[in-house]
Amino acid sequence: MTLSSKLNNLLNSFVEKGPTGCSMQVMHQGKNIFEQYVGYADMETNTPISPDSIFRLHSLTKVVTCTAALILYERGEFLLHDPLEEYLPEFKNMQVYKKDNQGEIYTTASQRSITVKDLFTMTSGLTYPGDGSETERQAGIAMEKLKKENKLSNRQLSKALAAIPLAFEPGKEWRYGLSHDVLGALIEVISGKSLGDFIKDNIFEPLDMNDTFFIVPENKVNRLACLYNRSEEGELSRNTAFDEHFQPESSYESGGAGLLSTLNNFSRFAHMLASGGEWNGQRILGEKTINLMTMNHLNEEQMQQFNWDYLRGYGYGLGVRTMINPAQGGSNSSIGEFGWSGLAGTWVMIDPKEKISAVYMQQMFPNFEAYHQPRLRSVIYGSL
Repeated sequence: MTLSSKLNNLLNSFVEKGPTGCSMQVMHQGKNIFEQYVGYADMETNTPISPDSIFRLHSLTKVVTCTAALILYERGEFLLHDPLEEYLPEFKNMQVYKKDNQGEIYTTASQRSITVKDLFTMTSGLTYPGDGSETERQAGIAMEKLKKENKLSNRQLSKALAAIPLAFEPGKEWRYGLSHDVLGALIEVISGKSLGDFIKDNIFEPLDMNDTFFIVPENKVNRLACLYNRSEEGELSRNTAFDEHFQPESSYESGGAGLLSTLNNFSRFAHMLASGGEWNGQRILGEKTINLMTMNHLNEEQMQQFNWDYLRGYGYGLGVRTMINPAQGGSNSSIGEFGWSGLAGTWVMIDPKEKISAVYMQQMFPNFEAYHQPRLRSVIYGSL
């Protein structure tokens, strides 16, 4: 069977049991070797998934934000081990939540500063909102307050998070959270531009990514694919809870989860990274910088928290998963294959060694990533 027939069969099986529709593109050594659109962007109106469909990237945004920050790194604007407070002074003299022998929470001064690298590697002590720790609870309260006051921005969020004690000492653990949103604030302060403008000027315009943005333009709102919740019984219902930040009247540009894009647009970005930082004559990032980005930066202690089952075999670099042990992961991919995924099931896989990239798009909760993504990877590499 050819790559196309294998992937077509797999994508159709996904839609039969999961999302209303999906799309995928695979590029190899500068050539488009697979592109397909299956099912519906809107099942109520029978609007098909197409090259015009715009998807919520959610955490795929993180790869773009980290790439943008590394552009500034290449300009000498910061070093990875610089204290964050040199650029965002609100992070000076941070406090950390700890527990005593009786389990009571107390705060103490942090033993060291958060570094810029801690933001890239999710080792800062910052978290997402949630109920798992006092830091998570306070982060949720702070974000809701900013939303109600219509003050939610990268800079205001950074200041609000800096007022909350950290979940752990910087550098001690890996914890998925708002680190890349704060990295967005760092980009704004250093560049003097909004995050959206900096990324547009330095990534989107050079790569001709005209359908990638934080805020969907009014004339493109109708192209936004619907997001669906899937019940355990397989029933699908529309979810609009995440759409407030994408609307034309919004001003929040989340560096961790805010971008929208089409399959073709994001595939250009992915293949630029697979091609050593250059695409169509446009140099975005240096090849040596991509090598640094895609090394495993976690030590043994931090790797204990990087334990998501479907990411077995991977380490974590500067904002990306990176394959370090194919045998442990049960993977036929290369050492150094890297990428990330998004909350609604979007996924990117990049391999500079083979110069291959793959982008998969869907819009569904739960996202079935642990089922879909390793299978897509196996099929692609099995066809090389």
